[in-house]
Amino acid sequence: MGQGPLRAGSPLRTPRAAAVAGIIFSVLLISALVLLIVSVPAHPAVPGSWLTDSRRRAAVTIALNLVPFAGIAFLWFIGVLRDRIGEREDRFFATVFLGSGLLFVAMLFVAAAIGGGLIADMSSTPPAEGTLALGRDVTSILLNVYAMRMAAVFTLTTVTIARRTEIVSRWLTVAGLVAALVLFVAVGISVWVELLFPAWILALSIDILAAGLRPPRTSLLAGDAP
Repeated sequence: MGQGPLRAGSPLRTPRAAAVAGIIFSVLLISALVLLIVSVPAHPAVPGSWLTDSRRRAAVTIALNLVPFAGIAFLWFIGVLRDRIGEREDRFFATVFLGSGLLFVAMLFVAAAIGGGLIADMSSTPPAEGTLALGRDVTSILLNVYAMRMAAVFTLTTVTIARRTEIVSRWLTVAGLVAALVLFVAVGISVWVELLFPAWILALSIDILAAGLRPPRTSLLAGDAP
């Protein structure tokens, strides 16, 4: 009984909290990534003179300040989603699910901290080209090679758990598989690929919210009865 899928009309705990946390995370991370993509030169070898541009510096600063709040919302999303799964949670997949999520947040924070350190107190004097290139290489590797791979693992485990417990729509599991595969193999090809993960979390959160707003099927049947 405890290992089977959720029955139609069975109570789902705190679905709105999970949906709201996921939506907040997605919006904040998408905003941060877009600001960084359009404000920072794509190639690390570009001289650091762009740091003296007040608009670019302001955009990068805003993006980096959004990252901690996105990470907090993501941790809340993980906790509430695990609570929703409840006793139907598989220990193996739950461990990978939780571990990949925590590693993703940790590396996201480290990458943001390195990026913030590069532009701190540099409004008038850009850092040396070698220092800037090294810092940007480290930040890029943390975000693209490690953090996004952990996001792909998180997506795969979430898809597996969701498929077994039937807590989300079927099309989202297919979309999650596609997003995870793209993040595994193509995240370094284009910077815009990084948006796939928060976009999928956004779709998942909206689906959870919509499911939580639907009245249980049993209550509908009871209301139709004479």
